[in-house]
Amino acid sequence: MSLDLDSYLCSSTNPEQQMFNIGLAEDDVKIASLVKTGLEEHNYNVTTIPDGIMALYTFQEEKFDLLILDVMMPGMNGIEVCRQIRQTNKEVPILMLTALGSIDDKVLGLNSGADDYLVKPFHFKELLARIEAMLRRQQTVQSQLKHTLGFEDILMDTYSKTVQRAGKDITLTAKEFTLLELFLKNPNRLLSRQYIAENAWDISFDTGTNVIDVYVNFLRNKIEKGFDRKIIHTKIGMGYIMK
Repeated sequence: MSLDLDSYLCSSTNPEQQMFNIGLAEDDVKIASLVKTGLEEHNYNVTTIPDGIMALYTFQEEKFDLLILDVMMPGMNGIEVCRQIRQTNKEVPILMLTALGSIDDKVLGLNSGADDYLVKPFHFKELLARIEAMLRRQQTVQSQLKHTLGFEDILMDTYSKTVQRAGKDITLTAKEFTLLELFLKNPNRLLSRQYIAENAWDISFDTGTNVIDVYVNFLRNKIEKGFDRKIIHTKIGMGYIMK
């Protein structure tokens, strides 16, 4: 492996970078030490583990922002470690390191659930670039998920204020959007008219008005018309439920 650390570290270290936790499963002590040193110089926190079984246990029990797995390790190879991690964790980015560089080897690694594949020997600069790219993609996905609400085939983006059902754009008024957002945050939960009034209108419920029922009907017409399944149901005398 070519690491040319001295000149690269001096020019590239960014003290303002967010601290990420990286798990490194690598049984070659020299490679593990060099990678750990290089990444820590770039403000990454690195935990190194030399054994596949130990790596699997640690990566399942502790939280990491990114994992680096060597393929050939004692105890359990990196391919199997990756497969088992993916059974319970679909989100964490995983980079495979290996001396096996054939197309079949790469396909095997990617099919096991890895996001990227780097063949030894490699330059530290390339390893760092791949790690940074994977973390950027992960942060973008997480940011998008924070603004997304969904139920069945309905998808709402609370950032762009857009709504789709089965891929079809649905245009809502501001109040209809707020009402749908309330239902999406409370799926399979019966919402009384009083609860809806207080949380969507920020007012006390007036039993002498049917404003809640009127707006629920407006919303139903837009998100249910033309679709086979109804998703907002009335519980007579009790309220409404999205199911």
